Amino acid sequence: MGVTDIFVADAGSAPMRSVERVRAVEGGLRGDRYCEGRGHYTPFDVCEVTLIASEDIAYIDDELGLSLAAGQHRRNLVTEGVDLHDLLDHRFRVGDATLKGTRPRPPCAHVEELAEQKGVARALGDGRGGICADVLNPGDIAVGDAVVDLGSTDRTDEIVARLRSED
Repeated sequence: MGVTDIFVADAGSAPMRSVERVRAVEGGLRGDRYCEGRGHYTPFDVCEVTLIASEDIAYIDDELGLSLAAGQHRRNLVTEGVDLHDLLDHRFRVGDATLKGTRPRPPCAHVEELAEQKGVARALGDGRGGICADVLNPGDIAVGDAVVDLGSTDRTDEIVARLRSED
């Protein structure tokens, strides 16, 4: 239940490169195009950090015959054993960093163009495109780090949990 791969790109449309460790900072991942203000969609549609499930990549590879394992999905963190959609509107820890799941990450025509494989955008649809997250507390993230759900960012859930613990 953790990070299996980490990818960053120096600039929009640049190839994704695999790294073993990255520093999450205010605004994203150090060295990644969106954190550096050089993403293809900067400033219109920026996700500080993007996550995708390895299970979705495997499904796309096995069932649809498209190869996305080398970063063609254009997402930063690849996870295993984590239901990413459960992290939406939740704080979660990855390595030393704390992130907040903000929204699903829909596919786009640009990702298909860069992957040079027809059908990539459609394959990343149906909830397989992963999620976006914001960096709440900086820290290092490495391959092998666990993803730990810290709970909802909705204050109502926190209040209910506290009241239940006082019983």
